[in-house]
Amino acid sequence: MKGYSPVHARTEPVWSDLRRLRSTRVPAPINPWLRDEGSLTARVVRACEERFRVQVIRQGWGKPFCSEGRLLGMRRGEIAIVREVELFCGDRPWVFARTLIPASSLRGSVRRLTLLGSRPLGAVLFSDPGVVRGETQAARLLSRHQLFHDATARLRQPPSEIWGRRTLFFLDDRPILVNELFLPGIPEGLK
Repeated sequence: MKGYSPVHARTEPVWSDLRRLRSTRVPAPINPWLRDEGSLTARVVRACEERFRVQVIRQGWGKPFCSEGRLLGMRRGEIAIVREVELFCGDRPWVFARTLIPASSLRGSVRRLTLLGSRPLGAVLFSDPGVVRGETQAARLLSRHQLFHDATARLRQPPSEIWGRRTLFFLDDRPILVNELFLPGIPEGLK
């Protein structure tokens, strides 16, 4: 892949088109979560038998990972609003989510996404008829990947690997990238 160096291979996972990813490569308990096309937030709320909450880890200007910038069509050096949250069921984090909104996308109704606070992004995206869902990719993340460290930094015992997906959404024809990484403790299957 042009512009992709061995350094990136150590810091970023290999993302694959979810439609082409063989189910046998993915751990059976995670596969339904990866392939669900509805709101992940709504699925987590249904599966959680305790109190659901969103905890904002950080939100502010930042640089995308190389593959994120390419997927969003960003120019080199362009910045984005980066929002990182955990979706909790009771006192256990089930999902780490990283959303990127390029500076060039922050016009019109997209700007309201910067004011979510602890409200889940999924509730906004899936309730807006103007949102178009684009490509979804999946990856296995290992300890050599920066995104793995970001997702597992607050866990007492980080696992050896996690799986995640990332989906490109368009609101008013402006791209938004949502990464959703499944943490240990998320229940098997969907409800």
